[in-house]
Amino acid sequence: MSSPTGSTALLTDQYELTMLASALRDGTALRPCTFEVFTRRLPDGRRYGVAGGTGRMLDAIENFRFGAPELEQLAATRVVDDATLEWLRGYQFQGQVDGYPEGELFFPGSPLLTVRGTFAEAVVLETLILSILNHDSAIAAAAARMVSAANGRRMIEMGSRRTHEESAVAAARIAYLAGFTATSNLEAGRRYGIPTAGTVAHAFTLLHDSERAAFESQIASLGTDTTLLVDTYDITRGIELAVEIAGTGLGAVRIDSGDVGVLARQARDQLDRLGATGTRIVVSGDLDEYAIASLRAEPVDGYGVGTALVTGSGAPTAEMVYKLVEVEGRPVAKRSSHKTSRGGRKAAVRRHKETGTAVEEVIFQIAPGAAEPVLGPHDRFLQIPLIRDGKRVDDVPTLEDDRQRLRHALVTLPWEGLKLSHGEPAIPTVFHEA
Repeated sequence: MSSPTGSTALLTDQYELTMLASALRDGTALRPCTFEVFTRRLPDGRRYGVAGGTGRMLDAIENFRFGAPELEQLAATRVVDDATLEWLRGYQFQGQVDGYPEGELFFPGSPLLTVRGTFAEAVVLETLILSILNHDSAIAAAAARMVSAANGRRMIEMGSRRTHEESAVAAARIAYLAGFTATSNLEAGRRYGIPTAGTVAHAFTLLHDSERAAFESQIASLGTDTTLLVDTYDITRGIELAVEIAGTGLGAVRIDSGDVGVLARQARDQLDRLGATGTRIVVSGDLDEYAIASLRAEPVDGYGVGTALVTGSGAPTAEMVYKLVEVEGRPVAKRSSHKTSRGGRKAAVRRHKETGTAVEEVIFQIAPGAAEPVLGPHDRFLQIPLIRDGKRVDDVPTLEDDRQRLRHALVTLPWEGLKLSHGEPAIPTVFHEA
């Protein structure tokens, strides 16, 4: 999301600019620096993280410019002095960015993003980068867990009414990356080419004088392959009417309330007795990954997920931080209690067995004289170039590429790492000593 001017420059915290002003004044602003995005821990109950939002972040960095409206706002509110305003007038990030591509898994300590440039040009990106990556990665992890729990069944993202209007678009995008089939959000469909889906709510049935009239209207408009919402009144009668009106070729029925597992079983039995053996059953209503997993043995063909998805299913942030780790080639690190960090620019390798199962993530320092870990035949580096000299690289993966990457990455996890129960991260992170 950008401002009405199209700029993302004021989607930031004030202290980014007051730090900049002080550094410009004392002469430290142009020191070459390296910032790193990582998380010290995974949210409670998570065994892996999913990198999300990289594509949106790159768009946002390109639009991080201070035009006349942004400068006028800063001048009117006296956030920074005139010298800083003048410096911001010509701002355009000219540095380098490397990072994990979207859809890649991460773990505590993983160097998810490395930003290199002067202190001045890199520090001001902190809030923007973290707000995008923390939100999208939280949604990505929740969505991936739900897709795994669904075990190949159709998944529809329908959380737009439960979050901010722009967050809804971002959530739909990242849910699709994580394996959801479609979204109800039309702007996400337009902006990212994601398949869209949707039929009616209970209000449509209540509008009509009878459930029959509502079903007849919907069938006349959308055809018999539509999904009829059958639980506005009595679900047994609703299914009976649905098949009577649409015929045994009815596409699907949706159940949005009650004990959906029990109701799905009853609905399947009834549909089969009525001859509608090919009619699918879709369930919705406050579903999360645990509810979806509990329905695995039930005759459910698809799920509609809203609130739990767009709020990260209890973990609305990925807990990422953006820390200065190197100044003029010298490692620097924060040492305060509970918030320690490791100095120096870093990269990572993921090691795998011959079978393809991941066994550990090795994090190593990039510095003159520092030795990289020796790669085994099935190991691979995780970071890729994203920005070079301020320009986005040409071969940044597409949304479809990232969708396939996550699908493959989840297959490489040890079986225990896919469990929804609490436990250690799916694989350990190991810091390689040179």
